[in-house]
Amino acid sequence: MPYTTEEGGRLNNFAKEPKIYEAEPPTEGQKRTYILLGIAATALVVGLILVAFFVSQNR
Repeated sequence: MPYTTEEGGRLNNFAKEPKIYEAEPPTEGQKRTYILLGIAATALVVGLILVAFFVSQNR
């Protein structure tokens, strides 16, 4: 475990720090996939709202 010794002989323990890295920007293929998934999710939500609306109208 990494530690340092301070004045007076006190030990100071530190947690291990994770390795830091920069995220890579999405590729063109990933961007296209994100757009298609966004469209599909929007269509699903709109469809569910429409079903709920029509079901509640036909009691």
